[in-house]
Amino acid sequence: MSRENGFRPARWLPGGHLQTMWGRVLRRGPKVPMRREPWTTPDGDELLLDWVDGPDGAPLVVVLHGLEGSSNSLYVHGLLDGARRRGWRGLALNFRSCAKPLGDPDGEPILNHGDRMYHSGETSDLDWVVGELERRQSGVGLGLVGVSLGGNVLLKWLGERGDDAPQAVRAAATISVPYDLAAASRHLESGFGPYYVRYFLDSLKPKALAFAERHPDKVDVAGVRAAKTFWAYDDAAVAPVHGFKNAADYYAHCSSIDFVDRIGVPTLLLSAVDDPFLPPEVLPRVENRAAPRVECRFTTKGGHTGFVTGPPWAPRCWAEEQAVEFLAGPLSGS
Repeated sequence: MSRENGFRPARWLPGGHLQTMWGRVLRRGPKVPMRREPWTTPDGDELLLDWVDGPDGAPLVVVLHGLEGSSNSLYVHGLLDGARRRGWRGLALNFRSCAKPLGDPDGEPILNHGDRMYHSGETSDLDWVVGELERRQSGVGLGLVGVSLGGNVLLKWLGERGDDAPQAVRAAATISVPYDLAAASRHLESGFGPYYVRYFLDSLKPKALAFAERHPDKVDVAGVRAAKTFWAYDDAAVAPVHGFKNAADYYAHCSSIDFVDRIGVPTLLLSAVDDPFLPPEVLPRVENRAAPRVECRFTTKGGHTGFVTGPPWAPRCWAEEQAVEFLAGPLSGS
């Protein structure tokens, strides 16, 4: 299949690394107003849900952020702005211990106090939130979008539910998913990868150490402090906290590539061959396994959650536009 799919990368951002870093360094908007609702989870913890209001009964787009992101992440705002422009409503689901004060992306994370954290394959919170939305807003069509880690969570959940997905979920889209977690983790151990990993570990480690103060038997504190790779961090924190034998076991159970063949909801997968977070040979494997209702729209360029097009004075994020456009058909009758 074609590797262009209509995407024309901005000439002023050549290469996957520049496309990737634009969103973290240079992007300035859009920004949409949100209101926050705390929801108490079945295990007695709390999820912070941030809403973009719209007409009563309008379709609702639910966005799942990436690793160490939050509702303040500009790609979340970009997707919710696209939904708002179509007259829909929006909801950003903050994973546990990821929420920050609204409008303050540099603020301190609001830590949860339960006995688990979040990770790439933790789908129970999403399953509960979707069930609650279906119950509380009967008849409203839902469109789900996951970015990076949030996309892995979304695809895994869709595969777990298969043809039994809630009827309210009309369509889904993902951007820059690390479909094979083990391959992605190893890929980031070379080249420019360690610089990206260090950026994430700078915020992951304090959260894990704070969690260890409350649950000292669940975390390898020395391992967390010494970790310089995702593999080492996941061995020391994610795996023991969530009942996996080690990082390899966690990756084996939670990689979305092993769930895309069971998805029964119309779903769009957007990824770039030059994504620095994933070895390019993973993408053909995803295409080969994808269920009939899954569309793989992979491009040669775009980086990781970049996909920047247009001139420097008016840049646009192609993948976000494509995701919202894909949801429009199934949600049009909602």
